[in-house]
Amino acid sequence: MVRGSKTANRTGMAYTHRLAGTVDVDGVTYHWELRREPQWSEFDGWKGMSIALLQDGAQRGAVLEFPAPKRLQKGLPPSRLQVSNALVSRGIRAALAAGWEPMSRGKPMVFGVDADGN
Repeated sequence: MVRGSKTANRTGMAYTHRLAGTVDVDGVTYHWELRREPQWSEFDGWKGMSIALLQDGAQRGAVLEFPAPKRLQKGLPPSRLQVSNALVSRGIRAALAAGWEPMSRGKPMVFGVDADGN
């Protein structure tokens, strides 16, 4: 998994477009990576972003599937994607509550979450 972020400076104001990172949830370190940005599918229409998760030292990952942003469904142009540690932390807690066991073996589990990561 790639760790880090892209940082740029536009009109004197810095902004960060994070594609991957780490977050601590309840004393455990998790690595996350943006796997898919919102995109149009001929079959399904708009699909939201997805974020891959992996607990530090664990074998089994998880994938958080977010709904498409409402602005895309209304036909408005896409805006800059926002991925925060709070959003990822809420998604991790939701996946754990739904039965994700990071220390077990197997394929990554996929969880559908709402726009807030719950």
